[in-house]
Amino acid sequence: MHSDNRLGEFLRARREVARPEDFGLPEPTRRRTPGLRREEVALLAGVSADYYVRLEQGRDKHPSDQVIDALARVYTLNDDAVAHLRELARPVARPRRRARQPERVSPGLLRLLDLWSDTPALVVGRHLDVLANNRLAAALNHCSVKGQNMVRAMFLDPGTRRVYADWPRVAVETVASLRASAGTDLDDPRLTDLVGELSLKSDDFRRLWARHDVAAKTAGIKRFVHPMVGELTLSYDTFTVNGAPGQQLLVYHAPPGTPSAQALTLLGSIAADLPLPHESRQDA
Repeated sequence: MHSDNRLGEFLRARREVARPEDFGLPEPTRRRTPGLRREEVALLAGVSADYYVRLEQGRDKHPSDQVIDALARVYTLNDDAVAHLRELARPVARPRRRARQPERVSPGLLRLLDLWSDTPALVVGRHLDVLANNRLAAALNHCSVKGQNMVRAMFLDPGTRRVYADWPRVAVETVASLRASAGTDLDDPRLTDLVGELSLKSDDFRRLWARHDVAAKTAGIKRFVHPMVGELTLSYDTFTVNGAPGQQLLVYHAPPGTPSAQALTLLGSIAADLPLPHESRQDA
């Protein structure tokens, strides 16, 4: 997984998924390779073709801020992807890697999760491992249970295609979120193992990982199909957990009075009969 040309890999991936028709260029069916040509990117970004080739090949790894802004405009990068591109172009020397401690959820946050009986909520770690959940989160989605990795479940558990009504979109968002969480620390052993496993076992994951999409999950909408209460359209918001680097609190909710809110209330009454997640769930 290690590469000495991560900037070039990112630029090449974004070039290959760019849509020539968005720039008034010949349709993809008239091209031998997908996406834009290098000389087209250079023209659109206002740099020489030779310079852009050097960037992709890794012979120049430190483009100026002006060039970064121009490439971000050509590739219509979101804020997360632009920040990622800047980090690739201005890598920071990392201290010697130390063995990471198991990710633990604070007792106070665990109690808070349990108090939210009407709100599905869970805590995920830096590699989208589910570290804790409440009853309703487990009742809503079997992928939201402590011990699951949301990326692995997305691609290796056939049941997720029945749970998520918009599975293709959610799959894209999940891979982009993993990229955003990992940043440029792609040599992290846990990440290497996860990406290696999924790349071997899932063609869909391998294709999406190669796109180099970067987008942190902050808020959005997901549609769930539940065998007991039917379809639910839920909004979600994510919150960074202060004092626990890499951890995020994920909360689902529905507007009052909507069919989804009613279904969530019904699901909550069913979940009330489930046991609370065990007190020792914060153990690694």
